[in-house]
Formats: sequence, C-alpha cells, structure tokens
Amino acid sequence: MALSKSVENSPLTPYLKKMILFASGGPFLDGYILVIVGVALTKLGPQLQLDAFWTGLIGAAALVGLFIGTSVFGYVTDLVGRQVMFTVDIIAIIIISILTMFITTPLQLVILRFAIGIVVGADYPIATSLVAEFTPRKYRALSMGFIAAVWYLGATAADIVGYLLIDVPGGWRWMLGSAAIPAIILQLGRIGTPESPRWLVSKGRVDEALAIVKKVFGPDADLGEAEVTEKTQYRRIFSGGYLKRVVFVGVIWTCQVVPMFALYTFGPQILNTFGLGSGNLSILGDILISTFFMVGCIPAMFWLNSVGRRPLCIGSFAIMMFSMFILGIFPSAPVWVIVASFAVYAFASGGPGILQWLYPNELFPTAIRASAVGAAMAMSRFGTVVGIYGLPTFMEKYGIGSAMLVGAGISMLGLVVSIAWAPETKGMSLADSSSLSS
Repeated sequence: MALSKSVENSPLTPYLKKMILFASGGPFLDGYILVIVGVALTKLGPQLQLDAFWTGLIGAAALVGLFIGTSVFGYVTDLVGRQVMFTVDIIAIIIISILTMFITTPLQLVILRFAIGIVVGADYPIATSLVAEFTPRKYRALSMGFIAAVWYLGATAADIVGYLLIDVPGGWRWMLGSAAIPAIILQLGRIGTPESPRWLVSKGRVDEALAIVKKVFGPDADLGEAEVTEKTQYRRIFSGGYLKRVVFVGVIWTCQVVPMFALYTFGPQILNTFGLGSGNLSILGDILISTFFMVGCIPAMFWLNSVGRRPLCIGSFAIMMFSMFILGIFPSAPVWVIVASFAVYAFASGGPGILQWLYPNELFPTAIRASAVGAAMAMSRFGTVVGIYGLPTFMEKYGIGSAMLVGAGISMLGLVVSIAWAPETKGMSLADSSSLSS
C-alpha cells in the first residue's frame, strides 16, 4: 500500500513546515562543524604546532566519521524507523561539542572530530528521508532546497562566529564548543515528531500510518493501494538498476562536495594563498563566498520544478568547471576576478547541492530509501576524505593553481556523468520516480 494522491497533492501545512525546519538541523550542524574548525585552525594551529599532516588529519576526521555514520545508520533507519533515530542523535552532538572545548593534543581533537562526524552523518539519511516521505510532490524540491541552503547557513554562521571570536583569548575553544547551542535548540524542536507514514506502510503498519496522515494532512487524507509491504535488505541498493543509481548519485555528490568542502575547511588559508589577506580579512572573504553558496540554492529550488532536474544538473556542473578552470589558470589574477570566480562557482553549485539530497530520496523505494541516501553520501565522503586530507600537502608542493585545476577536473567528471545518467523526475510522485526504468 502507499500514500494516496491526496497526500501527494496536499498543501504545505504549518505542521510540515515545522518538521522541515527542524529536520534541516543536521545539515546546519554539518556545515557549522565543518567550517568552524577551519577558522579555529588559524589560532589552534600555532598553539598546538600543527604541521600539514595534523592539519589534514583534523580536517578529514569528521568526514571519515560521516562516512561511517551515513553507511551504518541509513540502514538502521530503514530497519527501526525514522522517528526513533531522528530524536536521539542530537544529544550526542551536544556532548561531543562540549568535550572539544577541553582538548590539549591534536590526537584528542582528531578523535572527537571523528566521533561528531559519525553522529552528524547519521542524521542525514534520517532527516532527509523523513522530509521526503512527508512532503507533497509540489514542494519536494523546495523542501530539499531549503535543507541544502541551511547547510550553507550553518557554514556562514560558523564563519561569523569565528570572525567574532578570532581575537578572543582562547577563542578557538569557544568556537569548537559553540555547536552545542544550535544542537540544544534542535533537540527541543524535534520532540514529538511522528514516524513516517510511508515507512509504517512499508512495514505493514497501515492503521498507525493512517492515524498520522490524518493528524498531519487533515481528516480527509487517506491511504491508497499502490506500494506493497517490503522487507529492508541493504543488498538491494547494489542490485539491478539500483546500483547504477547509487553510483550516479554518489559521483555527482562527490563532484559537488569535494571542492566545496575544501573551500570551507581551509577557506581562510586558501584565500590567503590567493593573496586576499590573512586573519580577519580572509575570514570575511570566506563569509562572502559562503553567502553565494547559500544564495545559489534559492533560485535552484524553483528551477528544479520549472527547468527540471536533469538540465539544471548538467548546466550547473558546466559553469562550476569553467569557474574552477579560471582560478587554476590565473591564480595571480586581480582580486575581483578571483572573488568573482569563487562566487560564480558557489552560486552554480546550488543545483547539484539540492539534487544530492533530492535524487536519492526520489530514486529509491521507502524500504531502502535511507540506506540509499547513506550509501551515496558515504561514497561521496570517501572521495572528500582523500581530498581534504591531501589538500594541505598538495598546495604546499604544487601550488594553489594546480589545486584549482584538480577541482575543475572533478567538476568535469560531474558534468560527464550527469550527461550520461541524470534522470528527469520533475512532477513525479515518490512511487513513480522510484520505479523509473534504469
């Protein structure tokens, strides 16, 4: 059985808006936690005498944790439900954030960054699956777009907090622990979130699903007969046409986030290498670029429903590739050229930034949806870990221009794969898009 078309065509109720708002907390914290360490490293590095090895390890530690968290807990979420996982993982983020304020060695920070990466990674498949399964088709791109934009909002917030604390004695400790504040707010907002009715139907718990549907969508909402009860089997995401979909989403996800994460994790250092100042000035430049990342999601939310998923994915990667190419060929260009190239790249990434959440939730059935999101994200984080860990050493050896050319090559890969495999799911219900022939 499945949710009826009356649910797919329902309005975006206040109840759903609240759910989407607090579901976006995981991406917000991911963006915040990733970026705040880059700012903190400008003060933490000299104090702990960090070399390129430790700097890269600290930058990559959370991403390794994300790899494990998404891989394991996406499957667990499909087994035990979205609601249980949705309400418990934020507590761990609060505790770990506070502990990072008291580190005294690089190894301690690596361990805690790894741990926080696991719990943040767990939240991705939980929250996005829950939102996708509750949101009517007309608003699905908007809801995922909002989640993507909130990631950048978290990153921008981290830059602002870092800017305010950069000259405070011991300010790097407050930076690392500050993620506990939004996490506490999110934990309070998530209390009372219901289970996904789609997940309940997929497990044969129709009466419970019907009660939640009527509570969220109104007394006239009902359940249809389209989707059968299914058993969650992780190996299904690697069988038949689903394997191609996992690879496709994993590749475009990787190609979108590797350059982006490099910019965010080592933003001030990268801008300083380009000659855009140091300290507070480079952080201000980082805030500007981060703002373009966030702003780029806004028109993309609407273009996904008007232009379509496939054209936007292809066009975005083409522009991103060109922007990185300019930075790689002309690393000594005037300041306005460098800033403009970064800004264009950031703005264009809005489409793929949303599609990395939207595609896996649309292309897989309920019984394996969170598992697929987790697998695709884990695939992307593997490439990101390698990139983030190696970036400081690569820049030190080959220079910033070569690093940007590598970024252009990564965007080119995203373009080629999108041309070959990107499907069009505009206007489809989850049941229809997940049953597309591959």
